[in-house]
This record gives sequence, structure tokens and C-alpha cells, in this order.
Amino acid sequence: MTGPPTGRVVFTGATVLDGEHPPRPGMTVVVEGKGITSVAEGPPVAPGPDDRVVDLGGRTLMPGMVTCHFHSTYHELGLAPGPFGLTEAPALQAVRAVTNLEKVLMSGFTSAVSAGAPFGSDAAMVEAIRQRAIVGPRFVPGSRDVSTTGHANDYAPWYWKVGEPGALHLADGPDEFRKAVREEIKEGAQIIKMFVTGGHGVPRSPERIEMNGAEMRAAIEAAHERGAMIRGHIANRDAIMMAVDLGIDVIDHGDGMDRECIEAIVAAGTFVVPSMFFLFTYAELMKGQSPALAQAIQDELDAALAVLPVAAEAGVKIVLGDDYGAAGFPHGIYGEELAFYVKVAGMAPLDVIRWATVNGAELMGRGDLGTVATGKTADLLVVDGDPVADIAVLGDRDRIPAIMKGGRFLKDELATTAAPRS
Repeated sequence: MTGPPTGRVVFTGATVLDGEHPPRPGMTVVVEGKGITSVAEGPPVAPGPDDRVVDLGGRTLMPGMVTCHFHSTYHELGLAPGPFGLTEAPALQAVRAVTNLEKVLMSGFTSAVSAGAPFGSDAAMVEAIRQRAIVGPRFVPGSRDVSTTGHANDYAPWYWKVGEPGALHLADGPDEFRKAVREEIKEGAQIIKMFVTGGHGVPRSPERIEMNGAEMRAAIEAAHERGAMIRGHIANRDAIMMAVDLGIDVIDHGDGMDRECIEAIVAAGTFVVPSMFFLFTYAELMKGQSPALAQAIQDELDAALAVLPVAAEAGVKIVLGDDYGAAGFPHGIYGEELAFYVKVAGMAPLDVIRWATVNGAELMGRGDLGTVATGKTADLLVVDGDPVADIAVLGDRDRIPAIMKGGRFLKDELATTAAPRS
């Protein structure tokens, strides 16, 4: 890890790529302090004596990516018996979070948005990153899963009397939902996670809706009143429509989405995290263990894949992210998600790159991120290859020799071209 430069960093010979433009070769990009001060064709004019000039030789310079469904503490989730979030000691889960946050950053994701974590660990990670006690991305901390007694993840036997386990915040009725959201925000959450239905890898029917409209409305209003976003695990059509109508910010998974849902989502500006890579991986894993289960998962995936291009064409704001850390779906393979959407789902590489950059930055409310443009914050990646021609390069950490966050190199394997001295 290196600190900020004393002068400017001048990238020459860069092929600039972001979610708004096709690759632009022969560009010069100047970074000064935390920001991008120039993006232009050709060489810079008169580099100064303290400038660091780096000739990229045609390599790609692109914005840092954003993963918008990130469970920092998950590790082989589903294998260990016990209440959700209590299968390991809190301190061990925190150590895992430290490791996973560094891993996602070094995979080219300079920003991450939580989809839930126990024990207020996300908020602690944010403070540790701020103090530079650990290395990590820009991180929007999440909450415990807010939902009703006996919902899809509240599966501990009643006679254990465990109350509210580490990863769950149980609530029943509008008043309890409102209080639960306020408590999670007090503990540092900036995005609230609700478990609205079963399905999508959860062993309960996706058709069961875990809360009523009054409860959901109270939760959404409470989050927005305190300046927080709110998201929901949702895997059926009726629940999608209810959540969008009530103003939810992010739909996780979105199984069961149809054209009417798509129209409502576009009109509301709701973000959708399809998280299909997990289903694909899980179906492949189960083929040799349980062919019937593998086929059921494949059927669920096929239905989602059929509607994805329709949603994208209609203008749904799709973002990346998935349940990394679930059993058989380890942290560290984040970049492979882009290749899945291109090679399996059939989406265009530039579209998927836009999901990973422009859309992710918009979800975070960070208009200063997501593109390579003058005045933007310098969260940048150097990629050894062309992601438009071969999206798989973004899944190979060795092909990302440099990662910059706020104008500061956190990975730097670049040679320097000496600037002329005056």
C-alpha cells in the first residue's frame, strides 16, 4: 500500500473505459489530490518536476467497481447448525469481515454496499477503514435482517429461547418495525435489510410474504426519515409490487418479476440486484449431489434469465452483488460475476460494466464516482486487457496491477516514466 503522491499522477497511453462510453484509446488522465483534473486525448502539457508519469501502453483505465450486495461476515453459510448469525463467535466473524473487505477491494471493487451483517460489525468496519486500521473499500454498512417472528431465517426451534439472534432483528406490527429500523440505524446501519419473502436459496417458499403492508410501510418510512436506504430479499411478484409501491430503495433478487413489475420499478427508480450468479453456481454444485434440487434451481434461474434482458432494455437500474460466503460460493470470486452475466446471461459487456460502475455509484448516491471524467473522485483501476473484448479479465486479480481509491494507490505494480526536470 502506498500513500498519496506529492505531485500529480499522469496516466498516458490509457484506454479509458467506463459505463457511459466504449473504450477510448490514446487518452491522458491526470489525478491531483483525491480527484481527476483532466481527461484528454494525447500527452499532457509540460508535466511538472513532482509529477509521476505512468505510460499505460494501451492498458485499460476504468472506474473502481461497486458491489451492491455484500455480506462481509459470511463464511460457508448454511453448513454449520445453529441460529442465523450465531454459528461463530462475533470476534471471529469480525476477523472474517476484515479479510473479505480487503479481498473485495483488491478484486477491483473500490465500493461495497452491505446486504446485512450481525452484531453491528459493518459499522465497526467502516470506522476501522476510516481510521486506516484496516484496508477496505468505501463501505455502506448494513443492518441485521429485519423481519417477523418465524420468518424464513428465523428457524431456531422455539424451545431454545434464543430471542433475537445475531443476524436477525425480529419485529411484529408497524410499531415494532419502526423501532427496529431506528435501533439498527442507531447502531450504525446506513442501509436496512428486510427479509420480505423466502425463496432464492432460502429453504422456504418464495410465495410466502413474511410481513404485511403496514409493517413494510412503517419500516420504509422510518429508514427514510433517518436518512437511510432500505432493501428487501424479495422473490415473488406480489411482494415486488408491494415493496415498489411503498418506496423501497433496493430489491434483492427479484425472482418473479414480470412486465408489470418492470414498469413499476422503472417509474419508481428502484434498484434491482438480480444476484443470479449464486443460483448458477449452486445449480452446478448440486448436479452431482441432488439432481432434483439442481433442476429446481435451474428452473428458477432460467425464469430469471428470461426476464433480465427485458428489464435491462426497459431501463431498470440493475447493479451487481451476490451472496458471497454462502456454502460453496466463496468470497473472492466477485469479478467472475461480470463474466456470468455476459457469457451465460448474454448481456453486452458494456451494459454489465455500467451496472458495476455508473449504476452502483448512483445507488450509493455518489455522483462523483462511476465514470472517468474531469471533476470526479479518483477511484480507478488499471486493467491489463480489454474487458469489452474479454470480460473475464475483471475476474483475474493479477490482471489488475493498480487500484486507486480517492487518488491514493492501494495497489501499485506500475512502472513509472520519469517526468522531465526543469
